[in-house]
Amino acid sequence: MSDCVLIIGSAPDAVRAQQFNGDVFSSIVALNNAWRIRDDWTHIVFPEDFAADRRPPKQTGKTVVEYDQFVPANNAFGGTVYAGGTMAFTGAYWALHALKPKIMAFIGCDMIYDGDPANSHFYGQGEADPLRDDPTLQDLEAKADRLMWMSYESQCLCINLSEQPRSRLTFERLVMEKLSASPQEVFEQGMDRLRRIADKGAADQALQMERDVGAFVESGDYWNDQKPLDPQKLSAIDGLWNTVFKSEAEA
Repeated sequence: MSDCVLIIGSAPDAVRAQQFNGDVFSSIVALNNAWRIRDDWTHIVFPEDFAADRRPPKQTGKTVVEYDQFVPANNAFGGTVYAGGTMAFTGAYWALHALKPKIMAFIGCDMIYDGDPANSHFYGQGEADPLRDDPTLQDLEAKADRLMWMSYESQCLCINLSEQPRSRLTFERLVMEKLSASPQEVFEQGMDRLRRIADKGAADQALQMERDVGAFVESGDYWNDQKPLDPQKLSAIDGLWNTVFKSEAEA
């Protein structure tokens, strides 16, 4: 099974990706500064305001993914407002749309910032982007559940390779050794688990509410849209996404 994508964020834990067996992955997607962690990254995703001196030098065989590519990809799954306007989700929806993997494995994307502020990221002090005051980021766990559902519907399994005690990602935790041993087995067992715990009715209800609220912004620049976002309505949608994946006991 070769269509397994590694997505690397910038949390301190991301440096563990240096030890991962690259042969397991068909693509390695670095978000923002994470291209510095491994030399064999294949794609980098960053926003248009990402500082020029932080961008990697142009290299043959390396693909740069910017605004004009990741916004349409996010739009294919309902738009940035519903996906969540931070790069962990933005980059993941792009990868799901463009690379069509069977597995998306995340490292350094836990979005927990309660440690030493001077070492909030693997390179030192950085901006905790997901924690900014933004109506699309009120409930990061709900956004993770939404991504997990959209991936599941696309026959893709999301897993979290983090070893941190807490994560805002709701994906099943997995050790790299197990993924290396048999990606196909991980995929089959993971998808079977989601079939048992997923509530399609709740997901359909959440998607219908998204359509009813009508907060789709084609340009992706929802902060500049003339129609302001309604945080209460978006919170109600998040509440529905929080119910899509039942506990194992409820399954």
